[in-house]
Amino acid sequence: MKKKKLVIISHTEHYTNENGIIMGWGSTVNEVNFLADYWEEVYHVACFYDTKMPLSSLPYSKNNITFVPIPPFGGKSLLDKVLIFTKIPKIISQVVKSLDGASEVQLRLPTSMGLFLLPLFSFFINRKFILWVKYAGNWGQEKGPLSYRIQRTWLKKKWANCKVTINGFWENQPKHCLSFENPCLTINDLEEGKIISKNKKFDSPFIFTFVGRLESSKGVDRIIEALQSIPLDKIEKVNFIGDGEKIIFYKEKTTFLKEKIQYHGFLDKENVHKILLESHFLLLPSDSEGFPKVIAEAACYGVVPIVSNVGSIGHYINETNGFVWNFNSKESYAIVVDKAIYIDSLELKEQSNRIQEVAQKFTFINYLEKLNHLVFIS
Repeated sequence: MKKKKLVIISHTEHYTNENGIIMGWGSTVNEVNFLADYWEEVYHVACFYDTKMPLSSLPYSKNNITFVPIPPFGGKSLLDKVLIFTKIPKIISQVVKSLDGASEVQLRLPTSMGLFLLPLFSFFINRKFILWVKYAGNWGQEKGPLSYRIQRTWLKKKWANCKVTINGFWENQPKHCLSFENPCLTINDLEEGKIISKNKKFDSPFIFTFVGRLESSKGVDRIIEALQSIPLDKIEKVNFIGDGEKIIFYKEKTTFLKEKIQYHGFLDKENVHKILLESHFLLLPSDSEGFPKVIAEAACYGVVPIVSNVGSIGHYINETNGFVWNFNSKESYAIVVDKAIYIDSLELKEQSNRIQEVAQKFTFINYLEKLNHLVFIS
């Protein structure tokens, strides 16, 4: 039997396409579309932008989903950050209206509006619903933004009196903070992945892929440095999936790869998976992460990760199923990439097989089962 009404509150970016259809950030929309099969109604309270949408945007596919727009907030300048105070009344109004008749509510953090929504839910709302917080950031980050640290402390202390789902498994983890895998895969994805992975060979030249925002904090500069040290005959292709303000700079820095590099911009899930299924290595030396969904998506197709040991990445990736670069090590990321491409092809194949086992934890079905058994209980 379906539950009554789910309300999701997030900072997910939404737009309208040329036909006036609401489109949202693909990975979040896929999750909401899945959850909508198990509730009579789903309301998603999230940011609406009157700008051009990225290609990674997707429409909602279920008729029982209602998008509730709130004004976008935040930015890099001090003025952008201050302006959120002018938008708080509108955001709170939309949130409170959407809560009418709710049976379950998910608040997705960290985000700057968490600074006023956490107190709102903790002290000012008569909760006749189950509230849980999905903390998608790096739970173990010690020197993150002040607003993130405040929200994490609030949740750790249980001032919101709710369950909190987090990435990874941490020492001294409070009992109400539950380790969850961020869902991104279907059973069909896994079945297709097994077929693709079985036939994948790890003989050079290799196909390398990066997925994410094109910026220094995501490790793009480190990736380019690593690629410069690899003989060109070891490289078949390099894919950069994503976009960012420095894209022109990065294109100029990678001209040495000539026709072997392609910048795809942001893509939807289907086209990302088409590239991942032919890839050998996923490159992601980020400064900070929770657990990036793209690692699980790549794992589905037996793509061996070469990633930084930040957030909960090291809780799933190790020397048996990938290559982990210690962010604080004197050893450069380029050295780790170099090790990976010169390892015996049979050993790489074994790593590919093992990384696919990780993907099985990140299915939507597994996510729903954990919600029912760990969150939706008194």
